[in-house]
Amino acid sequence: MEFELEYNSERSLMIIPEYGRHMQKLVDHCIKLETKEERNTMAKSIVDVMGNLQPHLRDVPDFKHKLWDQLFIMSDFKLDADAPYIKPSKEELTAKPEVLPYPKSASKYRFYGNNIQIMIDVALTWEEGEMKDILLFTIANHMKKCYLNWNKDTVDDAVIFKHLLELSGKKIDLTESKEPLSDSKNLLKKRTSQQGNKNHKNTQHKGNYKNNHKNNNNNRKK
Repeated sequence: MEFELEYNSERSLMIIPEYGRHMQKLVDHCIKLETKEERNTMAKSIVDVMGNLQPHLRDVPDFKHKLWDQLFIMSDFKLDADAPYIKPSKEELTAKPEVLPYPKSASKYRFYGNNIQIMIDVALTWEEGEMKDILLFTIANHMKKCYLNWNKDTVDDAVIFKHLLELSGKKIDLTESKEPLSDSKNLLKKRTSQQGNKNHKNTQHKGNYKNNHKNNNNNRKK
């Protein structure tokens, strides 16, 4: 007796491979049923089987809705059956997403990060007054801290004010200000203390692990 081998390359396409070829054949058979009543009955049965094959999706909101959508997708939107939900359209599925704009970057001064530009844009919308002055110096101090993290152990306030003037489109001018920014040593001290706390936690974690490992070994010996 001779058997004909069936290669995957010669088989019909599985639109959602996770459900397997047998499920795809059931969907294809459902499409060909003559009456809509038969198609409705079989479609409901197929959805129930799909749910049993994907039990981890039961906690997903609109679980049944997702299964019905997948059924129509597996039928290549050719299944004429009633569903308890609005049928998805092929155009909706194949539609290209809208192009997302690149996030605004802080010009050539990337070491300040994108948030600085957002803060500057917000500051420009504030009314003139004491609160705005406080915000501007807060932004400038944060820029100084970013600069020190990126480059040197010290930086002149005039450099920060110049960069702020440029990033704000020359709308924020603190170059003539007599009020100094936070001292570089204080900003660096905060950075060092943060790193020290992080290293201390890592060392403490390693020490706890070693102690626990040692106690476990002693218990086993007993």
